[in-house]
Amino acid sequence: MWFYLTNFDTIFNEVKILDKQQYKVDNELWQQLIDIMAALRGENGCPWDKEQDSQSLKKYLIEEAYEAVDAIESNDDAKICDELGDVLLQVVFHAQLATENGKYTIDDVVSGINNKMIRRHPHVFGASHADTAQQVLSQWEAIKATENEDNKPRGVMKINRNLPSLLLAQKVLDKSGRVGLIPAHINDYSAQIRNDLDQFSTADTQQQQQLIGEMLFTLVTMAKVADIDAENALRQSVDKYISHFNKVERILHDADRTWDQIACQDIAALWQQTK
Repeated sequence: MWFYLTNFDTIFNEVKILDKQQYKVDNELWQQLIDIMAALRGENGCPWDKEQDSQSLKKYLIEEAYEAVDAIESNDDAKICDELGDVLLQVVFHAQLATENGKYTIDDVVSGINNKMIRRHPHVFGASHADTAQQVLSQWEAIKATENEDNKPRGVMKINRNLPSLLLAQKVLDKSGRVGLIPAHINDYSAQIRNDLDQFSTADTQQQQQLIGEMLFTLVTMAKVADIDAENALRQSVDKYISHFNKVERILHDADRTWDQIACQDIAALWQQTK
């Protein structure tokens, strides 16, 4: 990984604002991780690891990323450190598979992200200027739009459609906002939701599905206008619901009852009583 350190040494020397010792990489530890992964995939390695391919590992990459997010939410530094290691392992695993197939190596992965970060931060590593976070984002999108093999500008709304729907909606709004598409006043969205609700009761199933989708997107837009993270807002509400559910379940358990031993109307009454 010599190039990894060389690139960063160059950056540190140019910027002259970072402490090299603080960001020093331990080559032996890094190489040990790569060697461990290679051994797991080797002739005398782990049967499970040897059976994997990029397709089978996709779900683990996603799961480990969510585990890392959960650790960040807990503010437990030891847990965060551990989960970030699991995410890093997934990166090394995919790179090992590619190396075996002659496609690319972990060096290519690190070199690529080094070059990308330098290229997309000309206000740090070049002569460009960006004084606000919004200016940085606008510049990032402009640079990203030119990054393709045929040198044709790519559309601003080039987004991974496989993202979870709520995250996708927020990214769509972020990108439209970066090109100057300003959301309407929040009261306009409130009126739109009331209008959709009025139509819902008389709509057929297909129309109801469309109305639900429109109302959900409108709510995400309202959150954007109010500078609220819709993902965090929904997660807090879900957590609140789970806590309430567990409270009711504990009451049933203390009464030596199960969910199937109590009538629906009694469950509803208990739910209201425990709010």
